[in-house]
Amino acid sequence: MPKKCACSCAGASAPSEAELMSRLEELLVGFREQPGGLIPALQSAQAIFGFLPETALQRIAEAFDKSYSEVAGVVSFYSFFSTVPRGKHLIRVCLGTACYVRGGGQVLEALKKRLGIDVGQTTPDGMFSLEVARCFGACGLAPTLSIDDVVYKRVRPTRIPEILEAFETPGTTIGQEQAHA
Repeated sequence: MPKKCACSCAGASAPSEAELMSRLEELLVGFREQPGGLIPALQSAQAIFGFLPETALQRIAEAFDKSYSEVAGVVSFYSFFSTVPRGKHLIRVCLGTACYVRGGGQVLEALKKRLGIDVGQTTPDGMFSLEVARCFGACGLAPTLSIDDVVYKRVRPTRIPEILEAFETPGTTIGQEQAHA
């Protein structure tokens, strides 16, 4: 049986919160007994909901016999967890030393201006969320940014419209070859 996604896929209605919580319950059974199972449980919950809502965090805390604040502390420590819904596409701008020195700050400002949002926010249409990262491991090709799983290298603020246009145009596929351009 194919796995349902938490998003609202074409032609399908979005699952109810009760259905999503039911999926979480099924997953928690396996993670509870696993040493170090909290992080994988949180990752799975985020995959189910698209973010980590308070109700899911409370249920995970109960399942692992931990306080809500302990679980929330883990979530706030790791940047890959989010307690707010993210856009369809997640943009991360590297502001590690090499990227920052080579113009990462200007790339971030160009994105903020183009999208009309600040770091940690999502565009009103739900297309993009903007975050900052510390290093993508491509320091020699700085500045870098990623959109979903595609890393763009040697990015200049003037390239932002071109990069985003590929994601804004329905039916466009984004490949690694475009990231290297």
